[in-house]
Amino acid sequence: MLLLDKLERRLGRFAIPHLSLWLVIGQVFVLLSALLGLLDLNYFVLVPELTRHGEWWRLITFVFMPPPPGMFGYIFTAFAWYIFYLMGGALEGFWGEFRFNLFLFTGYALTVAAAFLTPLAPTSNLFIATSVFLAFAWLNPDFELAIFFILPVKIKWLALLTWILNGYYLIRGDWPLRFQILASVGNFLLFFARDITQTMRRRQRTMTQHVRRVATANDEPEARHRCVTCGKTNLTHPQMDFRYCSKCAGDQCYCADHIFNHVHILTDGAAAQK
Repeated sequence: MLLLDKLERRLGRFAIPHLSLWLVIGQVFVLLSALLGLLDLNYFVLVPELTRHGEWWRLITFVFMPPPPGMFGYIFTAFAWYIFYLMGGALEGFWGEFRFNLFLFTGYALTVAAAFLTPLAPTSNLFIATSVFLAFAWLNPDFELAIFFILPVKIKWLALLTWILNGYYLIRGDWPLRFQILASVGNFLLFFARDITQTMRRRQRTMTQHVRRVATANDEPEARHRCVTCGKTNLTHPQMDFRYCSKCAGDQCYCADHIFNHVHILTDGAAAQK
């Protein structure tokens, strides 16, 4: 945190406000241009080997590659833009412009570095957006997201599903996909590892305290004498005498303060054993 504070003091003036909005605007422009036949989306995909042969612009243009239409067509694309803008704006409001910029540029740098590990494989900006989603879900786990504006779901469950899918593709996916997942996870951990560690320690302390309370409650000795009138016991009042009324059902116990108010007074006057 101290390093981030120092960087923000020195470089904060260079932060781009509303960065997520500008990225969405850029992707909308690229998609519309492609639909009109003015641009070829194949030139926007990052292929490291091609950048070595002079197509350096791919290092920049791949961040403006629009989301794929998917099974719902461009409705899914519009929904993906909306989610990215919503969550990006929330993170910028929480962190400030500089730290949100740093989060995105760190994800960009890790994604590009991972891409060069498999230079012939194409790379998209999908997992940069995924890291934004995971960051928002960590900070706002109970936020309800209306899937396609209809089905409300708490975002923590969607984040859990995303982590499960990441784990699955880390095991079953090819190496280019694995490197991209590791890049997005690395970006997330760089910013949240400390919070995760503190949360785990706090939960561990809470669990330990709960176990101790349960163990202590189980270890407490059971009272031998308990007044049926006031609830005093030989544990809470060890110096008090307790008497039993043999004429009551179950030989009810009374403390010295209440035995004489009882209708049946003991005749033997013997104190019960503490």
